Amino acid sequence: MDKIQMMTPIVEMDGDEMTRVLWGWIKERLILPFVDLKTEYYDLGLLHRNETHDQVTIDAAKATARLGVAVKCATITPNRARMEEYPELTEMWKSPNGTIRAYLDGTAFRTPIILPCIKPVVKTWEAPITIARHAYGDMYKAVDMVTEGPGTATLTFRGEDGQERSLTVQTVDGPAVWQGQHNTEKSIRAFARSCFQYAISQKQDLWFSTKDTISKVYDGEFKRIFEEEYANTYQAEFEKLGLTYFYTLIDDAVARCIRSKGGFIWALKNYDGDVMSDMVATAFGSLAMMTSVLVSPDGTMEFEASHGTVTRHYYKYLKGEKTSTNPIATIFAWSGALKRRGELDGSADLVHFGRALEEASLGTLMSGIMTRDLLPLVEPGFQARGVTSEEFLDAIAQRLAALLA
Repeated sequence: MDKIQMMTPIVEMDGDEMTRVLWGWIKERLILPFVDLKTEYYDLGLLHRNETHDQVTIDAAKATARLGVAVKCATITPNRARMEEYPELTEMWKSPNGTIRAYLDGTAFRTPIILPCIKPVVKTWEAPITIARHAYGDMYKAVDMVTEGPGTATLTFRGEDGQERSLTVQTVDGPAVWQGQHNTEKSIRAFARSCFQYAISQKQDLWFSTKDTISKVYDGEFKRIFEEEYANTYQAEFEKLGLTYFYTLIDDAVARCIRSKGGFIWALKNYDGDVMSDMVATAFGSLAMMTSVLVSPDGTMEFEASHGTVTRHYYKYLKGEKTSTNPIATIFAWSGALKRRGELDGSADLVHFGRALEEASLGTLMSGIMTRDLLPLVEPGFQARGVTSEEFLDAIAQRLAALLA
């Protein structure tokens, strides 16, 4: 069969460890045989980021803004242990995801991939819950320090107009730890707009929750901006579609979420979204079965898997052992990026391919062929067998070829 042609490239961001290995296998087995793939390639592997002093991450973010669509492999964000593991590192480089999110001013939407043979541990959940995570500021761009003796900490803002405002944080009589965090009105407003637009596109209700009863000013600004954007721009469209925008405190939202049937978008601040996306993914099945797409207010999208680089499997792979690493989230990152590219370029063939790739992946799982991480999750009586990553990808490739034929 003739390969599907691409009009415009997508940005391809390679990554680290086992997910980097899977990245190559997915391209080789599932994409290149069927698509004349055009990408603008950036190596975001840890050592290459170190060689370029992380300039490659900035370059990749700029390319994404220019081309409108990107697909990203999982990457390492080094901590002290990683600095010892990789002695050639010159710096504890920041999270590439954080850098890209800040540059694109995007919101990360994470949605579990559900299967009839794997039921959520929350019995009431019938449809996926999408977490919309604000991707800028808060503790992820905070400064902090430890002090040893008694004293007073103050928070001071000096405006460019010469005016100064200062608050006393706390006076302590001994050792203490301090943190200062921020967000911007522009970023919060972009977050709100992305959430409302995504809810309209998905035709799903939107929840938003903070803790404005405690953080009256900081979280209060988030609440105010969301309400303002809804009333001024989105309320009419929501009402036309029969959708609901709902605000409540985060502790109440957690209780309501557990009692719900699912099928809504839950917007959360940066840290809250980081935590709750893992909770939702695990309750639905597995982090390896969760999509993640970064959406900017202008429609730019970056697709990735929600999980990390699967270090344990990577060291087994280096020893020559066969691993059973789940590639579904990474496959869906590729399918999502190709579908989006097809939509923007008016290529029905590319959109169809992305859908066929997802159908082949889920069909393979429902036929009982899956990686071993999913075996303990399937419903009693469902016949399944665990295979290696390569065997699983080969099975998907066979099914995909049949679908496309």
